Amino acid sequence: MNYKYLVGPITSRRLGLSLGIDPIPSKTCSFDCLYCEVTKTNNKTVERKEYVNADEILSELKHYLEKGKKKPDYITFSGSGEPTLNSKLGYIIKGIKKLTNIPVAVITNSSIIDRLDVREELLKADLIIPSLDAVTESVFKKIDLPHKSIKIENIINGLIELRKEYNKEIWLEVLVLKGYNDSIEEIKKIAEVAKKINPDKIQINSLDRAPAYSIAQKVEEDKLNELKKIFGIIAEVI
Repeated sequence: MNYKYLVGPITSRRLGLSLGIDPIPSKTCSFDCLYCEVTKTNNKTVERKEYVNADEILSELKHYLEKGKKKPDYITFSGSGEPTLNSKLGYIIKGIKKLTNIPVAVITNSSIIDRLDVREELLKADLIIPSLDAVTESVFKKIDLPHKSIKIENIINGLIELRKEYNKEIWLEVLVLKGYNDSIEEIKKIAEVAKKINPDKIQINSLDRAPAYSIAQKVEEDKLNELKKIFGIIAEVI
């Protein structure tokens, strides 16, 4: 069977063997990040709706699990756009829980995490990996090219609220780009906000594959390891 919505399983730097679920058509997203490894965003939106049929996703997963294929360490929402834009995210996670005990991870750009309905649906997941690439509005806009309605202050407040509501693992990802958010000053600002968010881990990252925009340049591992020290013992370079 050729799956439309399942990806992998693939070996993930963070999650071991990960079976991806792609609940958003390419490339529908609330950001158009310089560093995106999918492609440039052609449908920039904050509208939540059932972009991909939830029951079809669950049907594919049921087939995968019944065929006795290799059991992944995580079932992971990521894919071709921002997964929290799918208004049936909570319904799909609940359906997965009926099919298997494999933990569910959600990788999110955090763009609409200030919305209560989004956070309520995320509570059903076993692991949340939200992004925070900047904490100043100007740098945020340069790196993530967000939908015009999105403000970094709302993202930060949403992440702080999520931590209050969610008692499982949160791994905060900070993707560092050369010349944008790799200065000591900027990283210190992010670290200060990260303390308020209080994640279980902070994962420092840079480009691994070709970015959507060629102006995005990776930060070398030696520098990432130096920047990691600013975040303290819960930080790691991935």
